[in-house]
Parts: sequence; C-alpha cells; structure tokens
Amino acid sequence: MGRSLTQKIIETHYVSGSMIPGEEVFIRVDQTLTHDINAVMTYLAFEAIGLDRVRTECSVSYLDHNLLYVDNKTPDDHIYLQSAAKRFGVYVSRPGNGICHTVHVSRFGAPGKVSMGGDSHTPHGGAIGMLCIGVGGMDVATAMTGVPMRLKMPRVVKVNLTGELKPGCNTKEVILEMLRRVSVKGGLGNVYEYVGPAVEKLEVPARATIANMGAEMGATASIFPADEQVRKFMKAQGREKDYIQLLPDADARYDETVDIDLSKLEPLIACPHQPDRVIPLKEAEKKRVQQVFIGSCTNASYSDIAKAALVFEGRHVNEDVSCTCAVASRQTYRELMRDGYIDMLLAAGVRMLEIACGPCCAIGQTPATDGVAVRTSNRNFKGRAGNPTAKIYLVSPESAAATAIMGTFATAEDVMGEDVVKLAQVKEPEEYLVDDSMIIEPLPDEEAQKVEIVRGPNIKFLPIPEPPRQYLQVPVSLKGGDNISTDDITPASAEFSSMRSNIPLMSQYCYHRYAPDFAARAKEMGSSIIVAGENYGQGSSREHAAINPMYLGVKAVIAKSIARIHKGNLINHGIIPMIFEDFRDYDRIDLFDELEMEDLPDQIRARTVTVKNKTKEFTFQVKLELSDSELEVVLSGGQLSYLKKQLAGQEE
Repeated sequence: MGRSLTQKIIETHYVSGSMIPGEEVFIRVDQTLTHDINAVMTYLAFEAIGLDRVRTECSVSYLDHNLLYVDNKTPDDHIYLQSAAKRFGVYVSRPGNGICHTVHVSRFGAPGKVSMGGDSHTPHGGAIGMLCIGVGGMDVATAMTGVPMRLKMPRVVKVNLTGELKPGCNTKEVILEMLRRVSVKGGLGNVYEYVGPAVEKLEVPARATIANMGAEMGATASIFPADEQVRKFMKAQGREKDYIQLLPDADARYDETVDIDLSKLEPLIACPHQPDRVIPLKEAEKKRVQQVFIGSCTNASYSDIAKAALVFEGRHVNEDVSCTCAVASRQTYRELMRDGYIDMLLAAGVRMLEIACGPCCAIGQTPATDGVAVRTSNRNFKGRAGNPTAKIYLVSPESAAATAIMGTFATAEDVMGEDVVKLAQVKEPEEYLVDDSMIIEPLPDEEAQKVEIVRGPNIKFLPIPEPPRQYLQVPVSLKGGDNISTDDITPASAEFSSMRSNIPLMSQYCYHRYAPDFAARAKEMGSSIIVAGENYGQGSSREHAAINPMYLGVKAVIAKSIARIHKGNLINHGIIPMIFEDFRDYDRIDLFDELEMEDLPDQIRARTVTVKNKTKEFTFQVKLELSDSELEVVLSGGQLSYLKKQLAGQEE
C-alpha cells in the first residue's frame, strides 16, 4: 500500500513511538519559528533550560506582530528577543521584513522538512510540501533543544481538488468551503493533504491560503505536494537548490477523502462569530460596512493584493468605509510598487499599513462600536478585532475590495461585470526581489557566548507550576460555555500584546472580555478549577491562555473537549486537562461549587479521576486523554521540569 506525503515525512523524521493514527509518535524537528508577542516566554524557557545554543537546523525569531509601539514594552521585548537570538544561534527577521509565515516559506522553508512554530498558522508552510505544526512556546523551546517532539499520529485526509476557480473567486473560497463542511473542531487529529488535477494549477501563495486556515478546523496541519509549482516558486526565490520533489504515492492510503470541484465554488463569506459560519456571499444580509481590511498571513500575497488593486482600478473606497491594506512581506510590497498596484490602491483611497500582522490580532484598526468589519484574515471570534461589540466577516481580497467600493457586501463581479476575467490573468512573479538585508544571521559560537541578553523592566520571570497535590479541594472560578477561544482568555490588541512578557501584569486581564471579574476572583480563591463546554481554547497558539490562569492558581480545566494546541499548553504549564465522561455533569456544576479530588497523582496515573462536588453532594468522573509522556509531564508539574529531567538523563 502506497504512502501519503504526511506518512513519508513522518517516517523520515521518526525517532520512536507508533505510526498508528491517534497514538503517540516522536519525531525530529528541523526548523522552528517564533513571533514577538508570544516568543519572550519561549526564550525565557530556553534560557532556563541552560543550553548554550539551539540544536535545530534552523530557528528563526520573527518581529512581525506588534509593531505599534504604544509604550516601552514592545520595543523592550524586541531588543530582548534580538539579543537572545544572537546569544543562542537564532536568525532574526527584523520589524518591517514581513509576516513570519510568508517570510519563512519564501526564505527558509523547504520540501520534506518538519517545522514547529509558536503560532497556530504555522501550517501555512504546508504550501511547499513541509509538515508544519503550530504549537505553544514551551514546545518550541523544547524543539530547539533537539529533543524529539511528541505528536499524536494524525489521520490523513485526502482532499481531491478538481475543476478551476472562476474569476473573482480565490482559494479563500476553498478553505471556507472546507470549514463549512468540517466545522471549527471537526479537523482535530487530522492532517489535510490536498491533491488532484486542480492542485497542479495552484501557485504556492494560493495554496498557502488553504494551508494557513486549516488551523481554523482544528487540524494538526495541511500539506500540498512539492511539485512543479513548488520548484517554480523556489527558483523564483533563488533557492531552487533547496527543492526536492515530494509527491504522494499513486496508491496512497488515506483515512478519509473529501472532493471539491473548484468550478462550482462561488464567493463565500464567514459570518460572526466563528469562521465556520460560512454562506454564499450573495445570500448574506446586505449590511452597511464601516471597515474593510485587506491583508494578514492568509491573504496578502502578490496575487491577492494585485487582484484587489484591479478591482479598485478606476474606482474609489466608499465614503462611509475605512479601507486599509497590509502586505505580507517587504519583498511583496516592493514588487507591487514596481508593477503599479500600490499606486492603484492609493488612488482608490486605500490606506497602506505597516508590513505586519496588525489588525488581524487587534493591533490597530479596531472597528467602531457595533461596527461591521470585512476582513481577509483568518479569524472572526468575538473581540478578536479588539472590540467585542463589532461583527467581523471573512472574505477573499477580491470580495473585500468590492465591498469597500460598494459599502456593503459585494463580489468582484458585482463591481467589474465582465471585466472580472482580468483577475484570472494575475500571476506570481517569475523572479522575486530577493533582499535578505533585514534578516540577521546567527553569530559563530565564540561570538555568541559574549552576547549579553538585554531585559527591559517589563520582562518578568517565567512562572513555574507545582506538581499535582495529593489532595485538592478548590472552588470553580469560571463556568464557561462552548468554543471559548484563546482570545477570550488572553485578549488581543496592541496594549494587551505588549504585556505578554509580564505575566503578573497580563494575568490581571485574564478573561478580561469574557468574564471581567475572573482574575480578581481567581486570585482571591488562591486555587481553583475552570469548567467549560466544547472546544475549549480554540484559536491562537498563545500559551499565555494557559500561563495566566496557572499563575492565578487554576489547577485543572474540566471541559467537554479541549482544542489541540491549548491542551498541549495546559499540560506544559501545569494545568491538568480533564474531560467529562458524562456531558450531563457539566450542567450540574455552577460557579463557586467546591470540587474535591483525593489521591490525585494516583488517579492521574489511572487516567480517570473521581470528583466530588461537595457543594451539591454528588460525584462524577472525568477522564485524562493523555499519552504516557504527557502523563509524566503533568506529574512533573509541567514541561520545563520534565525537560530538565530528560536532558539531565541524556548527559548521564
């Protein structure tokens, strides 16, 4: 039986474990990436581990998310990150060079490699035949030590693409259609492998849109074959030597198959407040739109921005709309200027923003009160854009441009008529403008040892959790619903993002928008438990959504289900992830109920814990869906303590 791309890459990186889906496998990691608003915790952890230098082939620190310096905190973080990178042998992509995923695929990624990144959209790199997995910062720190990484062997889903996209449609429609079918939690434990005759015509940036937003399905990763399109892309980047052909076997076995005929797709829109609330754009209620944002790692390639510019050509942004655009990389920005597309946007009244993530994670361009915002980014959770009263809709760049012109939801065809066929003629450059002057290369070992790591006053210690207690009796500090996102737990924005290197400060805003009284309540309780519904911790990989509750004394989360990356972050930072055996017990628990667990370490080892609700006098069962190594991490009191034991064992 033939092998899929995913199986081939895991086999070549296999260290130990089982390659049966759902079981634990350990693999070697080639590359890591971090970005500024999450990375301080990663490098503080790496410092605490005590190694002199990273042990990966390539690790890159990107300064790309928060470039809005509202006070000293973010520039202090950037100086710390740059000095830590020099000290430990890490590349630095400086502010203004571009968004991590775009730059990494262009300048560092290569087919067949395994990459782990401290950002949930790391699977973007699957566009060139890499296996790229988003994880928490502690996992990135672990990968940088060279220790094999723990992974649940995924199911591999074949997505067979046929047909051809109509002019005015974008590969954003493909991933929105996948989200419509799969949901925000239906991809858990899966890698989606895109194949079929339509794939051969999709350029790498178009593939990246699909791979990037696979994260919204809860998928482990998404991947495309390393074929002629990838070779062409890497040649255009001056990196053809790094290309290898990597295709699935003709008789590859898959766990499931999905078929999508691209010619049947039409412009789609994801409605508030989940990216899987997808309907045809023409069926969306025609609301007045106050804000349009074109950009983010998902849809800010050369082709994306050029097509949006052609929709704007000879037209103007509606007087009631604020329209902004952020290009994904400096390389792309310069090419768009060279070819006249930036001028088209400026002539149309579009405001050009910094080359950064920006509005996608609420760093600037927050919508108005009760505002309707249309974006080409990847998430539309409540409050994601910085204002919980706003309604965020997700569309393609072509549809976003049309919407900005019309002042309400519209497609490129609505604006351009028959001229929409012009959009199909836009292609990626045959040769990219290669300029790596904004990338700082690692220093030689001898020089690196002399580097002093610079810590500004906002950079505080990394909290270290304690191992589970023998006896636990604690109150419920939060009773949450379904689909609580990491944005709900640790809010986004320039202000809040700048606090992430200061856990004592950041923890004061834990659940700030979802349950404003949580932080004070949890601190007063001293120790507590969170109870939640389905898909707890969906969304961003930010491990602060685990660190902040841990710092406030949360010992466990009991939920109906927990999102993959967040579950890993809870384990890494000493919060026990528990799942209701009977979902009906969720309804019987209220805020402030006292929950009791006896002989907790022994029950953890058994992976089943009996919990007594002392307030309401009933007992219920929870299960711990943990592998053997995850179990040891929990019993050790988190990944840092466990990793130190591992490394000490290697040295002996």
